[in-house]
Amino acid sequence: MMIHPQYDPVALSLGPVEVHWYGLMYLLAFAAAFGLAWYRSGQRESWTTDMVSDLIFYGALGVILGGRIGYVLFYQFGELLQNPAYLFKVWEGGMSFHGGMIGVLLGMLYFARKYKKTPFQVLDFIVPCVPTGLLFGRIGNYINGELWGRVSDGGYNWLTYFPQAAVFDMQQLQANPQLQELMMEVNGQYLLPRHPSQLYEAFAEGLLLFLFLWWYSAKPRPRMAASAIFLLGYGISRFIIEFFRQPDADQGFILLGWMTKGQILSTPMIIIGFVLLVYAYKRGIYDWGKQAAY
Repeated sequence: MMIHPQYDPVALSLGPVEVHWYGLMYLLAFAAAFGLAWYRSGQRESWTTDMVSDLIFYGALGVILGGRIGYVLFYQFGELLQNPAYLFKVWEGGMSFHGGMIGVLLGMLYFARKYKKTPFQVLDFIVPCVPTGLLFGRIGNYINGELWGRVSDGGYNWLTYFPQAAVFDMQQLQANPQLQELMMEVNGQYLLPRHPSQLYEAFAEGLLLFLFLWWYSAKPRPRMAASAIFLLGYGISRFIIEFFRQPDADQGFILLGWMTKGQILSTPMIIIGFVLLVYAYKRGIYDWGKQAAY
């Protein structure tokens, strides 16, 4: 088993300027999305590099604004009601994927209207580039030692002791004394082995989803299909990995005694993705290739 190394949150320090790991991950995510979208634009007659620049700008704006607003609305709504200024305390952290997705969707709708494209022409073009951002984001979560997984007695070699979870580990030890046999003392703290769920998500929602979507979208597919595959792929991956991820302390299990907020938010993605995929193939409209409808 491993002990989380507690990385310095500052990745680079150039005089008075400090670049934090999480900020670096965002930079890498946007750079990867731009590079991949730029490459895809060369394979599509109706896309230009100028359009890609605009697309990534609106997408980045949607991720940042939507991610923060979504986090506050979905996870800290009580805090918002008590202190509306909390929305702007970005230095305290807190971003939501589902909020970021809504923000990106709004940005893409604006882009589609500006360039006279249908929303799904835009979404199908960009979704294969999105999982790389999820990959870097989850790596950033791991480096920061946040959003760790649940305690496990499985004895797997990759289970990790997170010093950042010491307070929660002590609470679980007090509630379940039988967990003491799994306990390890690290620098005076009593820790329990947890799933590195951030890495599970980086692998499933990031790497695997990217590879599949990139392969899938390399050939002509019906309009809406790539977007549907993204919704299905992310929704299913997130729903499953939530069983290994520690629920947020202020949320816990919300529905049926076992469903987390992440699973509740991912369920509509799975349903909508399935419906869209069936409809896309039934409709059979193609935006490029021999069957394209111009």
